[in-house]
Amino acid sequence: MHLHILGICGTFMGGLAALAREAGHRVTGADANVYPPMSEQLAALGIGLTEGYAPAQLDAAPEVVVVGNVMSRGMPIIERLLDSGLRYESGPQWLAEHLLRGREIVAVAGTHGKTTTTALLAWILDAAGRAPGFLIGGVPENFGVSARLGAGAPFVIEADEYDTAFFDKRAKFVHYRPRHLVLTNLEFDHADIYPDLAAIERQFHHLLRTVPGSGRVTWNAAAPALARVLQMGCWTPRASFAREAALAPDWGLRLEAEDASRFTVLQAGRPVAAVNWPLFGLHNADNALAAIAAAAGLGVLPEQAGAALARFGGVRRRMQLRGTVRGIRVYDDFAHHPTAVATSIDALRRRGGRARIVAVLEPRSNTMRLGHHTGELAGALGGADRIFLYRPPGLGWDPAAVAAGLGARASVSGDLEELVRALAAELTAGDDVLIMSNGGFGGLHGRLLAALGAPLSAGAAEPPD
Repeated sequence: MHLHILGICGTFMGGLAALAREAGHRVTGADANVYPPMSEQLAALGIGLTEGYAPAQLDAAPEVVVVGNVMSRGMPIIERLLDSGLRYESGPQWLAEHLLRGREIVAVAGTHGKTTTTALLAWILDAAGRAPGFLIGGVPENFGVSARLGAGAPFVIEADEYDTAFFDKRAKFVHYRPRHLVLTNLEFDHADIYPDLAAIERQFHHLLRTVPGSGRVTWNAAAPALARVLQMGCWTPRASFAREAALAPDWGLRLEAEDASRFTVLQAGRPVAAVNWPLFGLHNADNALAAIAAAAGLGVLPEQAGAALARFGGVRRRMQLRGTVRGIRVYDDFAHHPTAVATSIDALRRRGGRARIVAVLEPRSNTMRLGHHTGELAGALGGADRIFLYRPPGLGWDPAAVAAGLGARASVSGDLEELVRALAAELTAGDDVLIMSNGGFGGLHGRLLAALGAPLSAGAAEPPD
């Protein structure tokens, strides 16, 4: 089958393209922004890429056009597609019908931690000899790819609540029909799609309705919104997890190191596994606890899972150390929600001790750009010693108001080169620089490292789906 994918360089659609190619299909695609590393990954798979959405690319008459959710009515290629009579489907629909049937689907959903938890769970299953397939919204270092079919029954998928396509406004995750569902947490996000948290909770309940009674739901007992989702009705056995012992979770943990690089896993209050791993931060301990609890439901012993995590290499763009120059450490992090910003800063504080934390934030997500989280940003950034806020073109609000709430330690810049110069002039040995964005941030990480004296590395971070 010849698939032509519109929006192929998004993390989900790029992973779908890789899976389709591995399954033996001919795959081509197009995107408005074709650049490394996704363009290089797809080219290495023999997937032809077209830059831009010129309608003439449909002249090749693919057997199916897979339409990403970046496409909308009024775009010339979409109008041509509708007029042509060519078959078209959404990415989640095509994936579910052609690649997920007959697999033991394990879906990971939630506002925060989806990518890391999905990667952790895939790695635990792989280490246990289960040879899982997976589709992850990032690249785990242990696998080096974001998606593979796998030879075993399990298929682990990062399940996103964003809408499916211009012709299917349901959340993407309702297509997957998981047997095992992991719910990491739930807060308001995607303000361009959902009016309030209650609307998102309803979508999560739609997902919950698809999980069979023979399956399992692993959920975060510390998330009130998830409790409300479950109260709407649940027909599947549940297992709760939480760090807070007062919640009496089925799965808990006891910290053995302040930065959460070592902890003991508790089942029904009893120690069942020890974790000593390269990652740090309380949010990552939560992710690991979710993965271990979910893996137990798939037959993996907690001590096996804990041993596997000792060899987990992390996920690119999730607190990824991009380089150290003159004693200055530059981290790349995907944080784009106040809760994620605060937890990332807290993780560095716990790991770095007295090191100065310099936070650099690009408010790039649709929710951020619409200004829905401006009232929370100053508090989220408050744990940093120095804050640089970037004002991207077209931002609908002025970050100066947030900076004012942080006092003299915060500044705003609307020019990337100016931002690089300001950072390079101020940074000193021992500083931790935390650069946060859900996009490439104009290659800021590489530019800063070069300005500090490191060789400039090629490539940019992959765009979100």
